[in-house]
Amino acid sequence: MIGDAESRLQAIQKSGTYRHLRLVEQTSGPEMVMNGKRVLNFASNNYLGLSNHPVICQRASESIATWGTGSGASRLITGNTSLHEELEKKIADFKEQSSSVLFNCGYMANVGGITAFSDASTVIYSDSLNHASIIDGARLSKATISVYDHCNMQDLEAKIRAHGKTGGLIVSDGVFSMDGDIAPVPELVEIARKYECALMIDDAHGTGVLGKTGRGVCEHFNLNSGADLHMGTLSKALGSEGGFIAGSDLLADILRNVSRPFIFSTALAPSSVAAASAAIDILQEENWRVKKLSENSRYLREGLQSIGLVVPDGITPILPVMVGRNKDTVLFSSILEEEGIFSPAIRPPTVPEGSGRIRVTTMATHTREHLDQAISSFERAGRKTGMI
Repeated sequence: MIGDAESRLQAIQKSGTYRHLRLVEQTSGPEMVMNGKRVLNFASNNYLGLSNHPVICQRASESIATWGTGSGASRLITGNTSLHEELEKKIADFKEQSSSVLFNCGYMANVGGITAFSDASTVIYSDSLNHASIIDGARLSKATISVYDHCNMQDLEAKIRAHGKTGGLIVSDGVFSMDGDIAPVPELVEIARKYECALMIDDAHGTGVLGKTGRGVCEHFNLNSGADLHMGTLSKALGSEGGFIAGSDLLADILRNVSRPFIFSTALAPSSVAAASAAIDILQEENWRVKKLSENSRYLREGLQSIGLVVPDGITPILPVMVGRNKDTVLFSSILEEEGIFSPAIRPPTVPEGSGRIRVTTMATHTREHLDQAISSFERAGRKTGMI
């Protein structure tokens, strides 16, 4: 594997899927300096613009003065501070659950949750477009994995019946990160109950985004119960870092005793915990951000559709501009960057072959001028590439 690294890299470059890092020199807000050039940021998951909020930054700074810069050990040794426990209680209340457990990132929350509640005797039913962390968690669990067609509830039921038994774990993104569409959660709940399956919803891109108060996809569907495991991140709309799983007290106790990513990882830094806790407060105090995000998303989506680009209908701040071939996708993105718009090319293996797209994300802190500039730049890029 190591010996043929050069040939592997050449193959990646030839396929049009080569990736490289860009240097962000100032802020992750709606405007930023990248590689020495000021650009409008239409690529961030900082949906509510909270990562730069002065109150949140102040709380993080104050926590460093009290607790230092690192936790020093896992939660089960000396890394369990009052900040961690207060945030877990706040997350549980926010998600209307009994308990929650913090993880160091959303990826580890999915891996840790799935492996804690699955083993070789389990059947996991996974949506075909689920996030990589769900896929990897399912593989590591050694469970039997049954992949159902994207958001196809008839196929899910057929897959469950084909295994000839009740039970198992159904796992689905709440908002799919590359398409921006929303899982049919009420139907997932109904099927889970019908076949006595546990249900896990990855609400990484719904928390802080969907629902009247930003509680996520379950609030969006007016569901007070149904899912057993409510996964989410602190690193997107909440502007900090980390992940969590919320659910019953029993579920949380099992995670603390079984989940390897929780047991064997140094606890989240106090500053990140303090920032996330402050973000939940700000989200509830400044609920206008959720409404503004929705308005911005609708305005930009309709604007991009009106100039002739292929953008699926939807209500989330994830707007995929469908292109197709890898080289065309890269070209489109590079033209946008020349125009002062950063919105990256998304190619396989992140998305299926032939479905390259520009993944556009909106923020509550984008102004109408930002949005209009983006629409104009997308129109020019579309004409230069022959897409319009």
